[in-house]
Amino acid sequence: MATDAQQACFEAGIKFGSLYHQFAGTPVSPSSTRSLETAMAEAIENQPFCESVTVEIHDDRVADAIDHENGYTELTGSLMDVEMRIDHEGVVVDTRMTMRDGYPLMELVSVDADGSAGADGSGGR
Repeated sequence: MATDAQQACFEAGIKFGSLYHQFAGTPVSPSSTRSLETAMAEAIENQPFCESVTVEIHDDRVADAIDHENGYTELTGSLMDVEMRIDHEGVVVDTRMTMRDGYPLMELVSVDADGSAGADGSGGR
């Protein structure tokens, strides 16, 4: 059986997989980034144990990625930053998505079994 910390990390992975694979490929333009950020965060926050989700889609990156006259591109990991906080049975897991060698990787920032990770707003960093 998994420990609470292992289960909290598993829950974080599920939420990141859901967020990324549900929204990758969504049409996005600089005028729709804020509403898409909100939709993504609110959708994932519905899931159990999800304390918070922050999605930042960078308008400048979106604008740079538009390569046709229709005024939009497809959402990819390179266009956004994502952070999540999961709380499972008092174990707080802070995560983020970062680009490594052109690939979006989801990573653990901190795992805190006493539930105080990032209580100062630092995200446990």
